[in-house]
Amino acid sequence: MTKPVGLLAIEAEMARQAADALATYDGAGPLAAELAQSLRRTGRLVMLGMGASQAVNRAVEPLYRSLGIDALALPVSEQLGMGVPLAGKTVILASQSGESAEVLRWLATQKAGEVFGMTLDGTSTLARSVPTLVASGGVETAFAATRSLTLTLALHLAVLAALGQDPAPALAVLRRPDVPDVGPAVAALAEVRCVVASGRRLQGVAEAAALGLCELSQHPAFALEGGQLRHGPMEIMGPDLGVVLFAADEPDAGLVMRMAKSASEAGARVVLFDASGSPPVPEVTTISLPRSKDMAGILAVLPAMQRFMLGYAAARVADVGTPRRSSKITRTE
Repeated sequence: MTKPVGLLAIEAEMARQAADALATYDGAGPLAAELAQSLRRTGRLVMLGMGASQAVNRAVEPLYRSLGIDALALPVSEQLGMGVPLAGKTVILASQSGESAEVLRWLATQKAGEVFGMTLDGTSTLARSVPTLVASGGVETAFAATRSLTLTLALHLAVLAALGQDPAPALAVLRRPDVPDVGPAVAALAEVRCVVASGRRLQGVAEAAALGLCELSQHPAFALEGGQLRHGPMEIMGPDLGVVLFAADEPDAGLVMRMAKSASEAGARVVLFDASGSPPVPEVTTISLPRSKDMAGILAVLPAMQRFMLGYAAARVADVGTPRRSSKITRTE
């Protein structure tokens, strides 16, 4: 059967994301060092983004905090409407297109702090407005973020390396990506009507997964941080719900395993993407990945999550990758 044009476009983006990410890291050095110097000076970071860019911000938030940076990730829309003070802080404004409506309005009306951009488009308004780290390989054209996630993470990896974090484990993952068979995960969730994605340190990956599942499957999916999922939403557990969990080698990995067990016992269909090295959880469909942590853990889990996202959507939508109500660049608020 012929694949939909949109699906082929997404797969083409994914096929080159690791190589483009390595080139992105190699090319980011000088400005990444300047951004790192700003962070050393201010000690405080606010990351602004929308959609998948905000999911990346959430994914790297713990990594900056682990280096002693007071890091906070906020949607640009929230900063515009009820923002935090930015004076004396380093600001990273991330937008894969550099042209999202909220990003343009913030640049025009709200710019404050020591501002840097991250984008895939070096000709964009964002890149022309502030010192901007630009990923390699050009813009992402397929609907739903895949390659852009990986490339923006590579830009952050360059900044984290300039701050002193060892990039070698993450670069090793990019050089030798391990993408296991996600067919069992797709099959496990074949009958569910809704998905909740969740994690602890990998909550940003969960948020990217939920967004992509909504965009591509046109079925409801949402993300809740692991602790928040415990506080009331357990009432939604049942056979119509898919619970997709993400864990790396992190201090709270045991809590993710405990959630997998609880959700399964409550009747939900549970899939676990696990790079923690923990023992298997009975009755949970586990996609095992090499034990890894920090940025390496994020990059280890991401390709498997992406393939699961596509498989889940392809089982529900004939023309996967063709949006009905959205566009690649969101130009209205």
